[in-house]
Amino acid sequence: MMTTTTEESAALQPYFDFDVPRNLTVTVGQTGFLHCRVERLGDKDVAWIRKRDIHILTTGASTYTSDQRFQVIHPEGSVNWTLQIKYPQVRDTGVYECQINTEPKMSLSYQLNVIEMQARILGPTDIFVKSDSEITMTCVIQQGPHELGTIFWYKGSKLIEPMAQENELLSSENRRITVETDWTEVLTSRLKIKRVVQSDTGNYTCVPTMAKSASVYAHVITGEHPAAMQHNAAVSGVSQRLAVLQATACIICLVEVALIRHLLGKLRLIGRWWVARLVVDRVR
Repeated sequence: MMTTTTEESAALQPYFDFDVPRNLTVTVGQTGFLHCRVERLGDKDVAWIRKRDIHILTTGASTYTSDQRFQVIHPEGSVNWTLQIKYPQVRDTGVYECQINTEPKMSLSYQLNVIEMQARILGPTDIFVKSDSEITMTCVIQQGPHELGTIFWYKGSKLIEPMAQENELLSSENRRITVETDWTEVLTSRLKIKRVVQSDTGNYTCVPTMAKSASVYAHVITGEHPAAMQHNAAVSGVSQRLAVLQATACIICLVEVALIRHLLGKLRLIGRWWVARLVVDRVR
């Protein structure tokens, strides 16, 4: 009768492929894949565990969570057990474990990082432009670990569709409203409006497919010199700063009055104590 030595038993155990990447960074909304490769699995099962709440996400090819964003991808006959996370959110950031139900359990940890990109519109948040002139709003996003899709522009809650608003046969030079998007080191989108009119006044928002949006407010001024507009904007900024300074000064004054009242109260108590001492001394 043949017996299996400890060394032979260990040699028959499943084992992980440690050469796969185990630190993954994705942007919000972009599908993430955690790849777990298990050799010589035999009759054992592979499970994916979310470490922060010890929640079993998958076992074998079955999913054990009501969150349908999670599922395992395992082609038949493959050694790959890939956890797929659709539409990841920042809250999904954390440690995930690929486990094999050996005795004792074998596990391999993976770090998932979900980051939220922020769009930025260059320049001030309030734009002043003279009617019948041209305005350009530029929205930029630093590229994340993967491509960030594209950017849409809205005026208020309405999507800006240059081709739908004007004759499609017009060349881009003759269209009043155009949107240009470039994919380089940063994702850049430019909204250009020619011959602006009063109705162009409003809130403009650039909405990326995989990042937080950004907004500016455009003011179309009729019959006013641009220098005066800049002056008004500067005066508005100065007025706001003065208001903050005045409020701060008022708070300081209130604090000083409270301190003075407190000190006067202390002095009154000390005075009463000295008077009482004098009366006692005279009685003696």
